[in-house]
Amino acid sequence: MASTSYQTPMSCSHLHSFKENHGITGYKSLRIPIKPSKNSVPRCSFCSKTLGRLYICLICSEVNCSDHFFIHIQSNDGHEISVDVERSELYCFLCNDQVYDLDFDKFIEIRRKRTRKQQKLAKKEVDQYWGLRGMNNLGNTCFMNSVLQALVHTPPLKNHFLGHREVCRLRRRRRRAAGGAGEVSCLACDLDGVFSAVFSGERMPYSPAQFLYSWWQHSTTLAGYEQQDAHEFFISMLDRIHEKEQPNHSNKGIGDCHCIVHKVFAGILRSDVTCTICGFTSTTYDPCVDISLDLEPNNGSSVSAGKSTKQSSNPITSTLMGCLDHFTRPEKLGSDQKLHCQNCQIKQDSVKQMSIRKLPLVLCFHIKRFEHSLIQRTSKKINQYVKFPFSLDMTSYLSSSIIRKRFGTRIFAFEGDESEVSSLSSEFEIFAVVSHMGQMESGHYVTYLRLRDQWYRCDDAWITKVDEEIVKASQAYVMYYVQKVLYHKEGTNMNSYPSSRCC
Repeated sequence: MASTSYQTPMSCSHLHSFKENHGITGYKSLRIPIKPSKNSVPRCSFCSKTLGRLYICLICSEVNCSDHFFIHIQSNDGHEISVDVERSELYCFLCNDQVYDLDFDKFIEIRRKRTRKQQKLAKKEVDQYWGLRGMNNLGNTCFMNSVLQALVHTPPLKNHFLGHREVCRLRRRRRRAAGGAGEVSCLACDLDGVFSAVFSGERMPYSPAQFLYSWWQHSTTLAGYEQQDAHEFFISMLDRIHEKEQPNHSNKGIGDCHCIVHKVFAGILRSDVTCTICGFTSTTYDPCVDISLDLEPNNGSSVSAGKSTKQSSNPITSTLMGCLDHFTRPEKLGSDQKLHCQNCQIKQDSVKQMSIRKLPLVLCFHIKRFEHSLIQRTSKKINQYVKFPFSLDMTSYLSSSIIRKRFGTRIFAFEGDESEVSSLSSEFEIFAVVSHMGQMESGHYVTYLRLRDQWYRCDDAWITKVDEEIVKASQAYVMYYVQKVLYHKEGTNMNSYPSSRCC
């Protein structure tokens, strides 16, 4: 299959001017190592600071911290493009944003070639786990990199995507033989390319430019260099892959889609609406690929009269179990939400309760951290921490458990037998956490990966070992759990990937 040609758009007019005046020779003029050693630590020319973010001017190679680089560009016209010392990425101080350039990316890859001694030191610092590879930021693409890191380490997805291209090639041949029209690049094939690159054994950071371009083609409303929401990207990508693999499938069916997206992520939610007058229950089922959870309400904010407490000043913390309890609790619908009762034949007050009828192989939780008010036209982030377990038992939130708890020993048949759930495991292990740092306007996404019970922090191109306490203290936004039997099987078979991967 011929690869789709594409051209990376120029995202910054100042970088365009720099390349017109200096060409790529401007990159070669850097006189300081891109990744400094401990013996050659750069310092800010104004305050001599060595900590925090430092930037090298592409014109004069002067080093400044983020606070003093503005002084540098005010007194030096045309010096706005710099290189982030720590991350080896281009940054424009006039645009106040990262910028991506393919020529610079190639130059950095050449400069980053390590000696054998450096490779041995790097191996001691970060285990050579197969498939542990950083991803370059292509200009505000941390939302994409964070989700891709989670997906490439999702156990059920590996075997599928490492062999997807041959399946898609045969499908396209049959379509052409039948006189089918041409089509845009296959997003699933380009995701396969990400898997192949990550599991190629190469250690240098990878640039998923082809996948980004393909996703832009399939999601034109989200195309551009603006920061996107990681969860929206995750859902958008799954939808596009589903549409490609099952073009004639109706989303109205429950569990009858056999595309890879639904095989791995699809579960079924159950919604029971009970009339408070006659007790009649109406049940509906909805397929889902993730579960969006509200943070626990702050029930401890009120203080009794005449009493003072220091607890109200402490940071508010939710728990994943508390969020799930809140999700599955009975909720009395308001007077403006009265539903028509089939038994009473009129609109009545009712109680709604959610539960999980069927669990997926990979359980994805999305924490609703961003509030949007249509009336006030404002948006804000909720900086509330969520405590989450590494091992999770979902039995209490299954429909069978919820029904028993509601009716006790008065069990009777419902539409849709819940016994089918018993064939699936309800025990899960966490393997990835996408965390959001900062505020909505200036936030950043990183991913924490759990590989062989060791946690790694994936911050675009940089991967470092971290303790589990660092993970627990992060502001979790999207969490990925896999069924426990698959998690332990993954650890057992981790050394088999080099021989089984697609060439």
